[in-house]
Order: sequence, then C-alpha cells, then structure tokens
Amino acid sequence: MVIGIWMAFKEITQFYIANWGDAPWAGLDNFALAVDFNAPVGEALLRSFFTTCLFTVLSVGLCWCVGTAAAIFMQDNFRGRGILRALFLTPYALPVYAAVITWAFMFQRDYGLVNHVLTDQLGLTGERPFWLIGDNAFVALLTVSVWKGWPFAFLIVMAGLQNIPKELYEAAAIDGAGVWQQIRRITLPSLAPVNQVLILVLFLWTFNDFNTPFVLFGDSAPESADLISIHIYQSSFVTWNFGSGSAMSALLLLFLLVVTAAYLLVTSRGRKSSDG
Repeated sequence: MVIGIWMAFKEITQFYIANWGDAPWAGLDNFALAVDFNAPVGEALLRSFFTTCLFTVLSVGLCWCVGTAAAIFMQDNFRGRGILRALFLTPYALPVYAAVITWAFMFQRDYGLVNHVLTDQLGLTGERPFWLIGDNAFVALLTVSVWKGWPFAFLIVMAGLQNIPKELYEAAAIDGAGVWQQIRRITLPSLAPVNQVLILVLFLWTFNDFNTPFVLFGDSAPESADLISIHIYQSSFVTWNFGSGSAMSALLLLFLLVVTAAYLLVTSRGRKSSDG
C-alpha cells in the first residue's frame, strides 16, 4: 500500500519501468489529472465511478433480497431441504474464474445458452442480442455478479436466523400475525446487526470486484460495464501510466475509507438509539 501511494507521486510511464526509482517526481499532478473532470482522463474516470456506484447498488440490493428470501424459505422443514441448501451454495463454492468463463460462453451471441433460451425457446427477442458488448454488457455483468454473490448473503442470513427464538413466531401467530407481518416485525429487526455487517462486506467486495469484469470482457470492458477496478487496470497496465493509475487507486482507497467510516458511524448510532 505504501509503495502504491508512493507511485502516485511519481511520473512512472513505460519509459521508467526498468528502473522506477529514476522516474521524475510528479507531486500532485497525477491526482490533479484524475480529478479534472473537464479533461478526457477525469471525465472517463468519473463516468466509470458512477457506473460502479450503480452496479454496486443494484448488485448488493439484489444479492441481499434473493439471499434473505432464500434463507427465510429454507427455515421450514420439508423433504429435500438439505439437497436444496447445498445447491444454493454451489455458486459461492465454485472458483470465480471457472464460473465466469462458463457465463462468458453462455452469453455468446450465436451459440450461447442465454440467447438460445430467450430467442429460440421463449421467443422474447426478435434477434439474438449481443451480451458482451454494447449496453447489454452491464446487464450481463450484473447477472453474473448477483449469481455468484447471493449465496453468501443466503449463508450469513441463514446463520442469523438460527439465533431468533421460535417462541417469538409462535406468540405472533397466536396474536394473529400473518407471515409478512412476522417477517416485517420479527425477522428483519432481529437480523439488523447481521445485515449491517453483510451489506458492508458485499459493498466492499462488489465495488472492488476486478475478476468478474476482467474474465468476462478481457482487459477492455465496454463503456456500459467499465467498472472503476478495470478502468484503473487499463490506465496502469494497458496505457503503461502507473503514476496516474496509482493516483486513481489512492483516491478509490480514500473514498472507500470515508464511506466505510460514515456507514459504521451511522449504524452504530442507530444501534445505540434502538438499545436506549
């Protein structure tokens, strides 16, 4: 981390890769270039930042919703629950590269399973759409992210549900509370401490996700799916401007630290007020 921050203050380009120590001192020029949103570099970084924010909000929200719904559903005893629980955890257990490569084949336009189902089987699209280029690339990236992320939310929420006494549900049922009322007044409030940690972890993982877009699109993601992690990689290892890329990384680290600190402050105050 220290070396990365030090590189942000140096003018390290392809001409100084052999000996980084000889690179001239750039001061704050790399940071000024990154935050100059009227220039091409800053404008592209800002667009990538907003894309990443939208992607993170949607991915974390969907992962939490699907994982929580699945965990609540799995609380009831029924035949085959153990097998179904193991199947739910399969996306989380698979290696990321193997899973994303499989999705990349499924998203192929002419021979992919996704277009085969949507176009040939269901007839929902007139023509076979491109999923790995253009605007649809964002949908493809979001789909893969939710598919491999929701089992983690399912696992954490399912563990949190074990700590809720069943007597609370029995008493609520006697009082005439329905299923949705029990979930709204018992389940969700009891899961608040678990969800606070879960959402923070999902946010950090998703915002920093590099493997998924890199394996899905390669080192040049479409503009609609240009996450900030892959954008910094392109600035560093494609254009060979390590000083600028390091400055962007340092700014990203600062942003995540501020957001995390603010989130922990707000959630801790909310917990204290509810305890009081």
